[in-house]
Amino acid sequence: MNPAVDPTAAGPAGRVRRHLRRPSLRTQLTTLYAGMVLAVVVPMLLLAGFLFGRDQIRLRAGDAVPPPDTAAQQVDAALAITAFIVVVLTVLTAWWLAGRFLRPLRAMTVTAQEISATNLNRRLGLRGPDDELTKLGRTLDDLFERLDSSFAAQRHFVANASHELRTPLAGQRAVLQVALADPEASKASLRAACEEALGLGERQERLIAALLTLAEGQKGIEHREVFDLADVTKAEMQSHHAEATRRTITLQASLNPAPISGDPDLITSMIRNLVDNALHHNVPDGHLTITTERINGCARLSVANTGPTIRSQDLRRLFQPFQRLGTQRTHTADGHGLGLAIVQAVADAHGAQLTARPRPGGGLDVTILFG
Repeated sequence: MNPAVDPTAAGPAGRVRRHLRRPSLRTQLTTLYAGMVLAVVVPMLLLAGFLFGRDQIRLRAGDAVPPPDTAAQQVDAALAITAFIVVVLTVLTAWWLAGRFLRPLRAMTVTAQEISATNLNRRLGLRGPDDELTKLGRTLDDLFERLDSSFAAQRHFVANASHELRTPLAGQRAVLQVALADPEASKASLRAACEEALGLGERQERLIAALLTLAEGQKGIEHREVFDLADVTKAEMQSHHAEATRRTITLQASLNPAPISGDPDLITSMIRNLVDNALHHNVPDGHLTITTERINGCARLSVANTGPTIRSQDLRRLFQPFQRLGTQRTHTADGHGLGLAIVQAVADAHGAQLTARPRPGGGLDVTILFG
């Protein structure tokens, strides 16, 4: 087969597809309007001429009239001229009406073409009666609003991720440069520098792992299986028992059977981040309570912890990437502000309803309901 020849364009069907183009919407509307009018008017003109024209000529026998054939030709000519004028006027009127009807749509098209990723703050702002075109304009404005928010969130996420990745890299470089620049560096100092560089590298690894988990949660579920939410929660509670003891935080659990269908790895990551968040943002001698249960055919996971006071207006921000209470970026070794964002992404991927509310005495209550 010759690669330069498109097989889909070969033959009569291909030539027909190349030469036939779909007419514009204005042409289609004009044809529709004019066809509907002419389908009624033209037959009426022809019928009127046939029924009345020749009979009136024959009835005027006493007048000096031209021969019947000549009179019939004159009537036919008059009808033809009238029909031609009607056709032309109908087509022109239909063309004008179609253009007037499509004028808002053309304005919307031009404005939408001018809107790009760099100027998504612009809106159509279509005004007029509450018809289909106005509703379409409002729908597009809502779409542009969501796209603008999405692009802004993406730029903010990339900037924060770059900052978080650059900070440990700069720290590693500084530690190694200082160690190498010291001509009298001892084995102990070099070892300490290497250990500090390794610690910064581990921080990068944790950040990259969190980013990958967040991406997996936002991508959705590719593999589902039925498992008990209580079993996964119990394993995570046991793995965090030593840390809770070190932080003097009391762990309490009420783990009742709660089978769900989903991705066990993502659910495990979600519970781990919930427990990490509850431990890291707690107070000495605080409490952490986790409950799993099945209510009205739905599995429910509840995590309640003591901690600092949280304002209601800060809740939404806390579930965004690289956000934590009191600051916009994280700068501690405990985390990077991705924990609750991962929880939200995994819950959304499973179609679960996440509810968070601040506790009156400080801390946070998080409830996730799986349908």
